[in-house]
Amino acid sequence: MSKWEEYKNKLGTARPWDVLNPAKLTDEKNADQRYAICESCPSFLKVTKQCKECGCFMALKTKIEEAICPLGKW
Repeated sequence: MSKWEEYKNKLGTARPWDVLNPAKLTDEKNADQRYAICESCPSFLKVTKQCKECGCFMALKTKIEEAICPLGKW
């Protein structure tokens, strides 16, 4: 199984539009910790604040409770 297939299997129910639903969000401390991990990752694109692995905008993705890092860092 490819990394991408493994990642898709781990996604669960997290979707980009979950950021609009307060019930789907994690607390601010957890989101900040996740984002700090992303900022120190070599796959983080500083200019666009995106992940090279999944293409997500990390300032938003880190706020979704059920979201996961494609590299397993959080």
